[in-house]
Parts: sequence; structure tokens; C-alpha cells
Amino acid sequence: MFLKPLDRSALLLRRNQTLGTVMERLARVNGSHRLVQEAGGGLCLSYAQASKRVNRWAGGVAARIEPGDRVVVATRNGYEMVLLCLATSRAGGIPVPVNPHMRPDEVRHVTHDCSASLVLRSAAEVDGADPLREAVPARPADIAALFYTSGTTGKPKGVELTHRALVGQVAIASAVPANLVVAGEAVMGLPVAHIMGFVAVLALACGGLPVYFLPKFDAAAVLDAIEQRRASLFIGVPAMYRMLIEAGAQERDLSSIRVWASGADAMPADLAARFKKLGATVTLPLVGPVGEALFFEGYGMVETGGGAAVKASPPLVNLGLGESIGFPLPGYRFRVVDDHDRDVGRGQLGELLLKGPGVTKGYWGDVAATGATLTEDGWLRTGDLARKGPFGVVLFAGRKKDVIKNGGYSVYALEVERALEEHPAVLEAAVVGMPDEQQGEVPVAAVRPAPDSDVDEAELVAWAATRLAGYKAPRRIVVVDELPRTGTRKVQKQELLALFD
Repeated sequence: MFLKPLDRSALLLRRNQTLGTVMERLARVNGSHRLVQEAGGGLCLSYAQASKRVNRWAGGVAARIEPGDRVVVATRNGYEMVLLCLATSRAGGIPVPVNPHMRPDEVRHVTHDCSASLVLRSAAEVDGADPLREAVPARPADIAALFYTSGTTGKPKGVELTHRALVGQVAIASAVPANLVVAGEAVMGLPVAHIMGFVAVLALACGGLPVYFLPKFDAAAVLDAIEQRRASLFIGVPAMYRMLIEAGAQERDLSSIRVWASGADAMPADLAARFKKLGATVTLPLVGPVGEALFFEGYGMVETGGGAAVKASPPLVNLGLGESIGFPLPGYRFRVVDDHDRDVGRGQLGELLLKGPGVTKGYWGDVAATGATLTEDGWLRTGDLARKGPFGVVLFAGRKKDVIKNGGYSVYALEVERALEEHPAVLEAAVVGMPDEQQGEVPVAAVRPAPDSDVDEAELVAWAATRLAGYKAPRRIVVVDELPRTGTRKVQKQELLALFD
């Protein structure tokens, strides 16, 4: 049977939706229904239990901050992080979730940059207080949270996202998968400090679909969970799907899956097609699994509060796969423009601009970066190259920004280059993404040594690993006398890949 709580949840969420009230409102509808079970004996909560925790933790947060204060949430990856963000919002604060893979100095930068008044590393720090019965008032257009992402300045920037972006959208977006998924369970192991993971968790909660959550992604554990629990939905990034194949997905019974969902990076068409075949449209008595699963792919970024477009490949039909970004979600509009912001014709290459309810208000404390990213009339410069296709479809054609997508994480080359150039023996560094079957891309670097310096490549790799998060640190580093350059002395980064053959 189809999930019925969705319609009632959506009605509740459309009125004055905020992060601070979302769990309270969902608990009114779904009560004792299970919200989450974490792998490894972690949290197992109903909607009502989760709401009580949010209220109690909000009381503890409210005793330590003033409304509008930023609160860095630096817990391990898990549902606790999400609930602490909701509690912070309920207390009137602005939650700032950070990736557990960040190094301490990176967390310190975020804390300093947003002038956080509190850093939470565990819910125990705010537990035990009297529950906060009423949420501190907030408007849908107010800043709800800051999600930090590296930028072209080489330092992480705080993306300002509103309550409307984070909550208002998922009430609508959750209608897409939940109305198609037969009652069951979702499995996911995404980082919730990443916008995709955070929004996916909220969307599942709004859709009334319980989630089996793996705080640390493990391909074999995911396959076990799907097979043993008969899960109906899996959400991941392309790198995770590659890892599932390597872990023997094609030898497992994954026929309970009705929908596969992906985001954060472009999904290869052939990989999506393989997973469609592993799922099923329906399982009939005496007959067994019939048909294929549906494959959903979302397009978006932290600056859009998650998804801005979606495409679906129906069972038994090879449509909706490949380079298409998909159709805009409700409220979104797309443009493809040239370097002078003039719309290009169909089939011509340009930068993708978009406008919609989830678009960021700007970068925290960075007027210059905000002005460079948002036009005066509110269009977001995505930095992605695209072409206009038929029927309003936009075709993805690469990244204008120098960004490496490592397993769904964005790695900005300039940040890595600056870290390498802090080494006294390195004069110049150039970082590129090298294709990787598992991760999509991994960062690699070519460096020019400083005069009279002796640079050991293995030493540099180890040195970088101590100064950058694991997903940012270059996997390989080569030392060269000169870097390939254009006539204007810019490094020709595409030519660097030949150095790693």
C-alpha cells in the first residue's frame, strides 16, 4: 500500500515551515511510526521520540546562546547531527553542520568565520535541560542554516540557506519518491553535513518513509541491509554505486528495491541501467519480482539547498539516463548564457544559471563572493557548462569551476594547491581530478620545487594528508621542472593528466 502520511505531513509543513518546528509537526501526524534505525545499534526512534529529543536538546541549546547565534555541530555522522541542527534552530540559533572528515584546523576556520558562540561535539552537552515547548519564532525567509563549502578563494565559505529552502522544498520533493515507493524502508549512508544527505533525511521524514541509516558507508553492509530488510529505496552518490558493484551487487537479491536515487555528481548511464535491472517494479505472489526499478537522479548543489532539477528513468525504458540534467523542480527556472549573460541558442554551450526557492541568500560575511555568484536579479551562477536541449531539458557539459568531485564531495583545486604551496620545498602546485572507477575523480597534483630544494613525492603526499581532509588530499603527487602552460602562462590542467599514466 502507498504511504498515506505524506499528504497530511505536506499540508502541515506548508504553513510557516521552519527547521525548528518540522519534527514537532511531523510527530503530530506520524506519532509512534518509526523514523530511523541506525546500523550498529545506534539510534532507533519514532517520530514522537525524535520530537521529544529535539525539544529537550533545544532547551539545552537555548540556555547557552542568544537568538541568531551560530552553533557549529561537529558530531559524528549520524541522525544525532540532524536532530541537533533542528534543536539549534528551535532554540533560535543558526546550525552550522561540519563534515566529520574535516581536520581540526578546518573546523576552527569555520567556527571563526561564522563567529560561532557554541561548538557541539555531542548531544550530551545539551541534554538534561527542560524541554523547549515553543520554538523561537522564525520566518520561512530567515536564514535557517549555514553549510560550508570551499570556494574560489581557497577557504570554505558559509552558504546561507533559508527555512523555505531546507524545509519548504522537501515537503514537495518528498511527494515524488514516496508516492511511487511501496511501503517499506529506505537505506542510506550519506554524510548529513553534506547538503544532499541533510535534505535526503528531511525528505524521507516528510514522506513518512523510515530510514535505515549507516553512519559510515560500507558497501557490503548496504547490500546486506537491502537484502535482509527488503528495503524499497536506496539513496547514494555515483561512487557508492560503483562500490556496490565491486562488493558483488549483481550476485545479491536486491529485487525489493523499487527506486534507486542518486545525486551530487553525474551518474553514468550504463551504471544506472545496471541497477535498474537489479530492482523490480513489483513482486507478485507465486511469480516473484517483475520488471525493473525506477532510477531517480537529482541535480543541485549546496547553493540551491539541494535539488533544483530531477530526471527519472522508468522501468523497462532507457530514458532519463545520461547527460541530461533533467527538468526543473517546481519553482525553478533555468537559463544557459554566454560570458555576457546573454541567452544562447539551442545546442550552444554556455553557463547554467538558475533561480528558485532554494537559492542561497549569499555567503556569510563575504559580499564579494555573493556578488560574483548571484546576479542583481537573483540568478545563481552555477559554474556548470550546459546546452539547451529539446522540451526544456538542459544537457550537462562539464564544470566551469575548477572542482573535483571525489565520491560526491566537492574538492576545490585552489584550496589544495595553496595547502601544498605552504610546504617550504614547493614553489608551485597544480591540482586536477584524475578519473577513478570507484570515486569518480580523485585529486592528484603536479608540483614545481623551490630553487635548490629536494622534494620527495611520498613525503609530500603524507604532508598533505596531515593538512587536508582525507577526500581533499592528493592521492598522487609528481615533481616536474615545468608545468604545461598557455601563451598567457596559465597552467593547462588537462595536459597534467598525462603525467599520471
